[in-house]
Amino acid sequence: MTSPVGLHRVLEPGGVLPQAAWRLDTRPEIAPNEVRIRVERLNLDAASFRQLSVKHGGDGDAIRAEVLDIIATRGKMQNPVTGSGGMLIGTVEEAGRRSPLGLKAGERVATLVSLTLTPLVVTDGLAGWDGRSEQVPCAGWAILFARSVAAVLPGDLDPQLSLAVLDVCGAPALASRVVSRYVAERAVEGEARPVTVAVVGGAGKSGSLALAAARRAGAGRTVGVVPVVAEREALVAAGLADAVVLADARDPVALSTAVTSALGVPADVTVVCVDVPGCEHGAVLATADGGTVIFFSMATSFAAAALGAEGLAADVTMLVGNGYVPGHAELALGLLRGEPGVRGLFEARLAAD
Repeated sequence: MTSPVGLHRVLEPGGVLPQAAWRLDTRPEIAPNEVRIRVERLNLDAASFRQLSVKHGGDGDAIRAEVLDIIATRGKMQNPVTGSGGMLIGTVEEAGRRSPLGLKAGERVATLVSLTLTPLVVTDGLAGWDGRSEQVPCAGWAILFARSVAAVLPGDLDPQLSLAVLDVCGAPALASRVVSRYVAERAVEGEARPVTVAVVGGAGKSGSLALAAARRAGAGRTVGVVPVVAEREALVAAGLADAVVLADARDPVALSTAVTSALGVPADVTVVCVDVPGCEHGAVLATADGGTVIFFSMATSFAAAALGAEGLAADVTMLVGNGYVPGHAELALGLLRGEPGVRGLFEARLAAD
């Protein structure tokens, strides 16, 4: 029986969903509710790429070899250390007659589900990738299930730019939802106090989009936290935050002090978008009682976050950014088109890669 969530593609161990599986069936023949994509480019998630780069000391050949080995062994791209993967763009080769995704052969699409659950085969040995950037040109195929999510690539944007934005489109959508709720609640209560938002990693892909989304959702004051002067200068030039501060997000006191000093109060909403571990306690400390922390990073230890909040007697709601919010692709692409600061940061990042 063909499962809408891909259970029929799980080879081992049995009884788990594709994301939790060790190995997937990558045969190119599709079931009536599946879609086969001819892959053009992968986008490795930031946490995974950083881990691989650090492990191999930036050796591109070694990084490429490990990515190839992971895909060949597991039938998907899932970093065994971070547990994360990324997403891809490609062209629809064949859509099953009962696929609910509405995709047609020949359409160029971005998959909005993780590579950790997407059956994937690479056929070119990643010969066009030097192993030194998150974006990976390649040839091969991938399979989408009935419960997968994909977006047709917009014709007005460079595909690499679209891929970079869509890879993190869940972050601005969730930030917008949370901030909008705070704004609405204060309006109902007649409270004039502005909603304050801190984004840790504000100059990155997900961070810059989250800042822009928070402002559009009605945040009264925003602060972007970055680790180095170059990122501070870039984020100030982009004009996406009311204040930009330097702090090591792994230092709880330094992060909390930087955010509180910039905002005058702890943040009502803190969004963690960094790709390094150890930022959980600082994010909790930087957030006001009754506030919300959104962890949009696969480097997060959710045990550390939960136990840390308990140990600090912090009355905060903690959310896992799962990458999917209805309308997330449209919202992120709209921010890219409508916010020159966002577009500038993304284009500079792509040029540097």
